[in-house]
This record gives sequence, structure tokens and C-alpha cells, in this order.
Amino acid sequence: MSLLIPLYVHPAEDPGAWHRLITAADRTYAVVLNPANGPGTGPDQAFTAVADALRTAGARLLGYVDTDYGARDPSAVAADARRHREWYAVDGCFLDRVTAGPDGLPGCRRLVRSLRRTGARTVVLNPGVDPAPGYVRLADLTVTFEGHWSTYVAAFSRSARAKPPPPERLCHLVYGVPEALVPLAVRTAQDRGAGICGPVTGELPNPWAELTPALTVTGDEGRT
Repeated sequence: MSLLIPLYVHPAEDPGAWHRLITAADRTYAVVLNPANGPGTGPDQAFTAVADALRTAGARLLGYVDTDYGARDPSAVAADARRHREWYAVDGCFLDRVTAGPDGLPGCRRLVRSLRRTGARTVVLNPGVDPAPGYVRLADLTVTFEGHWSTYVAAFSRSARAKPPPPERLCHLVYGVPEALVPLAVRTAQDRGAGICGPVTGELPNPWAELTPALTVTGDEGRT
């Protein structure tokens, strides 16, 4: 099992977190770059430097793009994806706050196709819940859970679909995991059909700044 890492903290604010991530880059599925709730208004040299270091270390890079549950103009989404490519040479995009219902599926399909035509090699969708049938087929990876460990163990259930998606197409992002329970979190994600996960001990606003326990457990698996 490998990790998807959305490290939403500026390198100048927590250089140690980025250093730890760079040294473990080959154990990740991808790293999400998010300079300013998107690419920002211009290249950020600190993010350019960590992007170069992560790429050299073997990481796949994704640019963070907010879709606002389908409310953002697709041209604005495409513009953000283009800026990420031009400024940080990302491999694809992490589409956050994606719709999950059947009504939003056609628009999401058009958006993903457009992003692929314009150069996104990897597309990750983050509805944060198990979406309606059809979404998982659109993307390389879909985040079907994002939340606290307490919610994960108390309320989450595996999809009831007759034919579950391949594990390498599903991701669970779980934070607030007690350190002693990180191995259990990894096994739980696997039992629930997710081949990519991110069980970390940190809490909001930047849970993925603390990576050591998760990397210890998942480090032998490599990138899917």
C-alpha cells in the first residue's frame, strides 16, 4: 500500500515536513501541491524548489484544483490545472470537492476528459465519500473517504456495489489516527477495498505534516 499526501502547508512554514516527505517520496502514490488553494497568482519559488526535489526523488506530483462541487466554471478549473503544469511541472491534478451524486456525473466526465486532452496524465477525484456509480471509472484514483479516524471506525462502510472497483483505483485519507493504531488503519483500508491510503496521526489544519508512523507501516509497499 502507498500513500497519497496532500501536504497543505507552505515549505517556509514547515520545512521539516517537506524534508521528511522528500526523503520518502518513492513510497508515495502522489504528492498534492497546493500553494494557495490552487496554483496561486504566480509561481512560488518555495514550491518550485520542493516540486523539483520531489520529482528528482521519484514522486508523482498533482496540482490541487477546487471544483466547488461542480459550481466552478470548467474554464477556471482548466486554467488552474494549466498553471500548475506551467509553474510546477505537475503530472496531473487533484480535483477537490467533487460532486458525488448522479446528477453531477456528466459534468465531471466532461471536465476530466478536457483535462486529459490538455495534458493531465493523472487525475484524482476527491468527493470524500463513496460516489454514485460511474465516477470511479473517470479517474485514475478516487478518494471515497476523507476524515477523522473516529468517523472512519464508527460510520464508514464498504461500498455495496456488486462488483467493487480495483483497489488501486480507491483511496482513503484518514487523519487523527493514534500512533499505535496506524497498522490497524492500513489493514482497515485494505479490508474496505482501498489500495491507496494516508493514515496519519496529525490533526487539522495540516494532518499530513506528520508522516513517520504511516511511512513505517506502508514503506515496503512502494507506489501502486
